[in-house]
Amino acid sequence: MARGLNTVFLVGSLTQKAELRYTGAGLAILEVELAGSDDVIGDDGQERSLAWYHRATVFGAFAESMVDVLDTPGTGVLVEGRLNHRTWETPEGQRRSSLNINANRLEVLDVSTRGADPVILDARDQPRLKGALNEVKIVGNLTRDAELRQTPSGHSVTRFSVAVNENFRDRSGQEQERVHFVDVTAWRELAVTCAELSKGDPVFVIGRLVNETWTDREGNRRFSTRLEAQRVEFLTRGPGGGGAGTRPQSTQAAGARTSRLDIDEDEQEFPPEEELPF
Repeated sequence: MARGLNTVFLVGSLTQKAELRYTGAGLAILEVELAGSDDVIGDDGQERSLAWYHRATVFGAFAESMVDVLDTPGTGVLVEGRLNHRTWETPEGQRRSSLNINANRLEVLDVSTRGADPVILDARDQPRLKGALNEVKIVGNLTRDAELRQTPSGHSVTRFSVAVNENFRDRSGQEQERVHFVDVTAWRELAVTCAELSKGDPVFVIGRLVNETWTDREGNRRFSTRLEAQRVEFLTRGPGGGGAGTRPQSTQAAGARTSRLDIDEDEQEFPPEEELPF
C-alpha cells in the first residue's frame, strides 16, 4: 500500500456556537460546524458559487480552550485536519459508515479584510462565508476497479474508493496502523482518464468534500461524504508506492473544476445525484 497522505483544509464561517461535550471517560469533544461557498467554473465558462456545510471535531484540552472563542455565528475559522473513517452496526444489525473531519488546528480569521459583506445568510439564516476554502488531499490505493458511467444527460462520471493508511502509536506506545476509506467521484474528461484505474493502483487526489443526503429503498434517510476530484495523479508502483511492479504507463490527469451529475437511482453504494446545473 502507498504511504498515505490525508489532509483537510477548510476556511468557512461558524453556522452556530460550537458545542462542547464529554464522553463517559471525561474526554472533551468540541464540534464545529462551518459553512462556505466554492467558486466553480461550469462548461459555459461561467463561474458559479456552490455552498457547502461541514463539521469538524476537536478533542481534549484543545477543545476546552477553544469553546469560548468559537461562540459567535459568522466567525471566520480555519480548520486543518484529516479525514476519519468509522464504521458501526445499527440495532437492526445493518452495517453503517461515515467519513468525518478530525481537526488538528483551529484558527479564528479576520474576515473584515475581505471587503463588504464577506458573510451572507442562507435560507435558514445561517452565516456562510463567501470565497471559502474546501480542499482535501489524499494518497492511497484503490480498493476496487474504477467504474465509468454515462449520466442520462450524456456526461461521464467515474467512481472509485481509495484506502488511505495511517500509522500511529497507541497508549502503550505500540505502533498501529489504521485505514481510512474515501469514496471519490471524477467528472467529464477527468472521469474518462480515471476509468483505467484498477484495484490496488496508488493515486494522489485533490478535491472538495461533498455531503449527500438521499432516501434508500426502505425509506430511510441516508447521509454520505465523499471527495469530488479536481485533480488525480496516477502514481507508479514500486519503492515509492509500496507495491511490486510498475504500471504499463505513467499517466497524469489534471481535472477541470466540476460539480454534481445524475446517477442511476438504483445504485446502492452511492446516493442518487441531481442534474448538473450548468
